[in-house]
Amino acid sequence: MTQLDAVNIFVQRGGHVLLDKVCLQARSGEFVAVIGANGAGKSTLLSVLAGLLEPDSGEVALDGYPIAGFSGRKLAQRRAYLPQNPRCEWPIAVERLVALGLTPTLPAFGGLPAGFAARISSALEACDLLQHRSQPATTLSGGELARAMLARALVGDPDVLIVDEPIAGLDPRHALDTAQRLRKLASEGKLVIASIHDLTLAGRYANRILALRNGSVQGDGPTHSTLTPELIRGAFDVHASVSGSGGSLFVDYAGPADFRPTAR
Repeated sequence: MTQLDAVNIFVQRGGHVLLDKVCLQARSGEFVAVIGANGAGKSTLLSVLAGLLEPDSGEVALDGYPIAGFSGRKLAQRRAYLPQNPRCEWPIAVERLVALGLTPTLPAFGGLPAGFAARISSALEACDLLQHRSQPATTLSGGELARAMLARALVGDPDVLIVDEPIAGLDPRHALDTAQRLRKLASEGKLVIASIHDLTLAGRYANRILALRNGSVQGDGPTHSTLTPELIRGAFDVHASVSGSGGSLFVDYAGPADFRPTAR
């Protein structure tokens, strides 16, 4: 059982509070969708949880051990992090880009070690990239590159997967595929934490919602009881309806919170 604990995370930059005593306790088998308006603190929180940003106060622990005490190599073996809008500046083959997720000691030149081939092919297939395996990564479309970066994060079989906007820029088919894959990883025992703007996909595939507003937790709990019109209005300043149940939730927006329909 893997457990990630964040206690009273406080981050301030330039006099502006980005996270204000945020707490989170998450464990294996959960797919936590972090939602909130632009500037709510989602990316900052994910960076702190991944051990890439040190908070001004508070602590993040992985299985009871502060992540600040993990070596870079050890932390990379336990968790994978995929940032928002990932980039690749080198024209390396897609399969080599994906292989970089296996180990920091992968040789820079020459063929890929034979033992890695099956895992790389599996990650490429899972992200619908087999036909692109020899293509230079710099020639991929934005959506294809996003899928390649997800494959790189998955290939190392991490216990914790932290991804920032994994479906941004993807077409409907691949957005659905990605959301389904994240849910499947959680069902297989991984801990998945992802920021997601598409509330319908979050409602259908995440089993837990963490909502942020201005750096503070607006709501946290099981998706079916947490993703409500009241929460959406509080987090996004919009009126919305939530229909369906279980894995069939649908979120429809009616207008900004101060919208009043004109009487006819």
